[in-house]
Amino acid sequence: MSPSQLALAWLLKRSPVVLPIPGTSSVEHLEDNLAGATVELSDDEFDELSKVGA
Repeated sequence: MSPSQLALAWLLKRSPVVLPIPGTSSVEHLEDNLAGATVELSDDEFDELSKVGA
């Protein structure tokens, strides 16, 4: 899992209606971003990640 996938997964867990539209310069980067939508964080993982940015 890439950092961008983790960030997108965190945002989706926070609110399923809020999602940034990341830019991309390659198909590989686009595929990486799309894969972030398939990552499901547990509540504990979400809480731990939320503490990092606080």
